[in-house]
Amino acid sequence: MSEGTKILGEKRRDLILTWLKETTKPLSGTVLAKKTNVSRQVIVQDVSLLKAKGEPIMATARGYVYITENGQSAKCTRIIAVNHRLEKTGIELNTLVDHGITVKNVMVEHPIYGDLTGSLMIKSRIDVDAFLHELKQTEASLLSKLTDGVHLHTIEADTEDQLDKACAVLQTEGILLES
Repeated sequence: MSEGTKILGEKRRDLILTWLKETTKPLSGTVLAKKTNVSRQVIVQDVSLLKAKGEPIMATARGYVYITENGQSAKCTRIIAVNHRLEKTGIELNTLVDHGITVKNVMVEHPIYGDLTGSLMIKSRIDVDAFLHELKQTEASLLSKLTDGVHLHTIEADTEDQLDKACAVLQTEGILLES
């Protein structure tokens, strides 16, 4: 496609869907906007329309991800409760990914809005570094700031043993809340 060629409506949404299905890495709205020569806001609207049609697209801090059921064996999933200051975020996330765990989201309980959830989909140290870099660059606050550091994560791994071992390390670090 040539520079300056704007891709319209349904064709653009079909391309976005194709690109999301072809990659396992998040695609940012900015990247998709450049590829289709439209604004990032148009991409946000396109993704909303695709989601409304039932497409399993998730927005993460690093971009959009297409969630697939690829026939692999079921993953082990657990929700963990943790409490730490901003300075321990890297230790928490790196401990999890070093054990082969995907950190799917973060959740906090807000006194007015109830449960708030942010998608993360952090799978590697590269993802952790990108998350921490973005946090520093944007000067954004973690959701856990709303709850004095207390938050939940949905984590996923191939085995329960991976989850158990990572939780043991988080316990040693004083990050995992006692049940």
